[in-house]
Amino acid sequence: MVKHQPLQVYEKQVFVSFVTGIYGCRWKRYQRSQDDSSKWECTWFIVLCSSFFLLLFWAYFWLVAQNDFNDFNWSVYNRSGEWRDETIPILASTTVGFSYITFLMILALFHISLGQQLNLYWVHKIGVLATLLTTISGVISVDDIWGDEWDILLVSLQSTAPFLHIGALATVTAIGWLVAGYVVRRERSNFQVMVLLIYIIILLALYLLPLTFTCPCIMDRHTLKPRPDVIGRRGAPMLAPENTMLSFNRALQHGASSLEADVTLSVDGVPFLMRDHTLRRTTDVSKVFPARQHDDASFFNWTEIRSLNAGHWFLESDPYWTVETLTAKDRSRIGNQTVCSLVEMLRLAARANSSALLNIRKPPPEHPHYRSWFMDTLWAVQKAGISQKRVTWTPDTDRGRVRGFQQTANEKLSVAEIRQRGITSLTLHYSKANHRDIQEYLANNVSVTVYPVNEPWLYSILWCSGVPSVSSDAPQVLRKVPYPIWLMSQTAYNFIWISSDLVSLAIVIGIFSFQKWRMSGMQNYNPEQIMLSAVTRRTSRDVNIMKEKLIFSELNNGLSSTEELSLYPENGYARYSHGGLSR
Repeated sequence: MVKHQPLQVYEKQVFVSFVTGIYGCRWKRYQRSQDDSSKWECTWFIVLCSSFFLLLFWAYFWLVAQNDFNDFNWSVYNRSGEWRDETIPILASTTVGFSYITFLMILALFHISLGQQLNLYWVHKIGVLATLLTTISGVISVDDIWGDEWDILLVSLQSTAPFLHIGALATVTAIGWLVAGYVVRRERSNFQVMVLLIYIIILLALYLLPLTFTCPCIMDRHTLKPRPDVIGRRGAPMLAPENTMLSFNRALQHGASSLEADVTLSVDGVPFLMRDHTLRRTTDVSKVFPARQHDDASFFNWTEIRSLNAGHWFLESDPYWTVETLTAKDRSRIGNQTVCSLVEMLRLAARANSSALLNIRKPPPEHPHYRSWFMDTLWAVQKAGISQKRVTWTPDTDRGRVRGFQQTANEKLSVAEIRQRGITSLTLHYSKANHRDIQEYLANNVSVTVYPVNEPWLYSILWCSGVPSVSSDAPQVLRKVPYPIWLMSQTAYNFIWISSDLVSLAIVIGIFSFQKWRMSGMQNYNPEQIMLSAVTRRTSRDVNIMKEKLIFSELNNGLSSTEELSLYPENGYARYSHGGLSR
């Protein structure tokens, strides 16, 4: 009697080997397992998911924070005293870390969908942990240096929330395939019930989430207000050094209706334009007056200030990554720029028939013109020959002395306080100018200017909110926004929202129904059915499934000494043999 030994022939599973090999360095079939993952590996999967969502949040933050990159570098400069573009290493590390974690996340989801045991390779565990800790330290550092910037997340949602909602809905709907495959198993456990409940709660929350949205651009297009005027904030500092004559000229050439400047008073009483307290960042004072480079800018006389170069720093540091786009002629003109006086800037505004917004910094108490700073500045305005009605003065102090000028407050005030002070306009940071407050100010004839607005998406939502004017470092960018990026009626958005929810619900129900039908069919398969259907032509995948069912069924029932299992995969056929073969 000849007995056939059980024979099992494996097909190559290239994709499975690729997934398990990269994720857990399990390239061989015998290294893989379809058993449940250990609690330790499940913990690492949770760490991986946490890293992914934290990096997703971190990447989104830096994406919308592009509006304020220069302000971030300026904040770092004020702390360290050295100008460096800190956004470059942050963006590079975020891109690499997010790509790496996202790739591992996709591999982990493939493991779950293929029924493979999770087993993250130790090198990846180190990488995930390092990425997580680096991101956490970055969040803490930004919160310390630039804590106010977190507000941009809520502001950006006014523009991105409808689209993020659809993306999140599609993602959670797709994850339903994995959840359904896990929940409809034959075994029942409390954890399965908990997973199902959590999934249902998340899905229902997403279905109802649009009820909380406040999107100014969801409106009737017939009620859209005129395009907001653009104020050149320190001119056009992306195209030329800030607070220089070339910068203000560039702003006017790109459609700016007004010019905004920072005013400081020299030691001999000449108002000039300078943002910083010192001259180190925007001039070559460290070369001309090295012993005085850390002195307050207001303690230099006008002759000394005028002798400094105010353009070389722009070409060397390239604060807005725009120097490469400039022509050789522009670079030559930038290299010859000097510090601009207030009179020069106001004369330019008068010739262009535009207005000016002045942010005046009072000199320190020990300054010789500490008590006369107001008269010195007023004299410069009168000397420039510009109409006082075209000059807006901030801060909101000395109202009794500032007659004929427009005065604006740079803090958020109630309508009652505005009327009490006699103010007709406000200059607010975009994080403090929400849609409801803007509508209230406009209803009470209070003009609102919002700053800094450098990105089209932010300009669009402020346009939809009815803001009359914005202050921008990028008038050349906003000039290319003739209409809000997106505008949609409430009826149209409601249709999209409800349709998306219904489609998602139908897909989820279909997924759970199909998974239940698929699992019930596999559970009801028995060796006799496999034997009877073996004579039919089947695909290699069906043959593999039947082989696995038959093997596990016979192993569970126990093979006797006269029972063998012979599998012949030739030509795509499977044959079951019961008993021995004699001759």
